[in-house]
Amino acid sequence: MRWKEWEPFYTRIVREMGYSTEKDRRAAQILRALLLEGDEYLLADELASVVGRKAYVFGAGPSLEKVLERLDFSDGTLIAADGATSALLDAGIIPDIIVTDLDGRVPDLKIANDRGSFMVVHAHGDNMDKLTTYVPLFSRVLGTCQTEPLDIVYNFGGFTDGDRAAFLAEALGAREIVLVGFDFGEIVGRWSKPFLKEHSPIWESKRKKFAFAEELLRWLEKNGRARIEYLRPNP
Repeated sequence: MRWKEWEPFYTRIVREMGYSTEKDRRAAQILRALLLEGDEYLLADELASVVGRKAYVFGAGPSLEKVLERLDFSDGTLIAADGATSALLDAGIIPDIIVTDLDGRVPDLKIANDRGSFMVVHAHGDNMDKLTTYVPLFSRVLGTCQTEPLDIVYNFGGFTDGDRAAFLAEALGAREIVLVGFDFGEIVGRWSKPFLKEHSPIWESKRKKFAFAEELLRWLEKNGRARIEYLRPNP
């Protein structure tokens, strides 16, 4: 997704979610400075070499654990959306790539990074403090933002960690994307937020995010080059 295609979505998101474009831009600049300071950043072409033709993108929905118990994912690139990383670690799986705005369990993100996961860290107006605190802890980091892209901070499209991960996979060469743990229902998976100890009824801001994520994934299905499939456990 190019910036001009993403911009109308972003304008709506800012308006409906009450975000600040100015803060989002400032966050992107902070992330860029941190990446340059640490000299551990990745360029898109470098990360593209990690992404194969088939990619599994793991969301943190309540169905995730059941799927992880039953299926093998060794035939594709494994991309975890933030909190889903913790579920994968519990299942003995190290994702190839983690897409995060640092809203998940950071110690688990660090464990996975230390064991080989590449990090895709996203900047937005509400996580500037987390960027400053946590980005220096990671190695092999590609930066993303939701405003105009900068030279080493990319915008592939997408809003939540999950749908952004799908857009990333498509942009970096995947031609088959299997979405795992993308439930979009009335229950939020316990891996979604560090403060959740169990699956939780959905709250209003999350409902709005789910709606945008579903809309964006439909756009990707229609306009992207990759075939997209939802993988959910049998009842």
